[in-house]
Amino acid sequence: MTITLTRLEDVHSPELANRRDVVIALPPSYAAGDATYPVVYMHDGQNLFDAGTSYAGHWQLKETLAAHADAGFEAIVVGVPNMGDERKDEYGPFPDARHGGGRGEAYARFLVHTLKPLVDRSFRTRPEPAATAIAGSSLGGLISLYAFLAHPTTFGAVAALSPSLWFARSAIVRWARPRRFAGGRVYLDAGAQEPARTLRDARRLRDLLAAKGYVPGATLAYVEDPDGAHDEASWARRFRAAFPYLVSGAPLTR
Repeated sequence: MTITLTRLEDVHSPELANRRDVVIALPPSYAAGDATYPVVYMHDGQNLFDAGTSYAGHWQLKETLAAHADAGFEAIVVGVPNMGDERKDEYGPFPDARHGGGRGEAYARFLVHTLKPLVDRSFRTRPEPAATAIAGSSLGGLISLYAFLAHPTTFGAVAALSPSLWFARSAIVRWARPRRFAGGRVYLDAGAQEPARTLRDARRLRDLLAAKGYVPGATLAYVEDPDGAHDEASWARRFRAAFPYLVSGAPLTR
């Protein structure tokens, strides 16, 4: 199975006043017919497909997508690169006095109002929320959760791997607590080899989501990885297991 990589070049964001190239991974069957596909939007695109562009490790996502295509799970993956020094600002939904942040909503609007319409015009997508997912790790997991909860008419599934829930003194937990249940699927995880607060905060968010109406084992998939560290190798391994659930609601694989 061959995954084809292509690009949307020099994509302008009026929401953020910047530009970036975006990598698109097309599933093996894309060129063979006229089928439409679910779409997964992923952050830190430099780390997904190519060890040569990675700054912190490589997710080997082409291999993951090819393996799942063999099993009948195919999707278009949109790899959105971060903007270097602007990463914390764009991935932080709320301002943090020490780390920055505060432009997360503008970044989410870029995905919703600029990038997604461009992707839907350019490729054979299934544009409905049930077929549109968002995923990331660390700060990318934080902004994924925020975008999923803030824009439920766009994103119907989220994968948050080791999300940085501590950012801005756990503001996302306080922000999420009063929000109304909007449905969709949530994959949430943390590793036992990460800082203790990562696991503690993940459990706290798991319980909050369950109290809101997400059903553990059905619409809420929660994983604690005993060997998981806060690194790309751990996230790559867990994302491979989570992918069928993210795109179709299928049970987690191992």
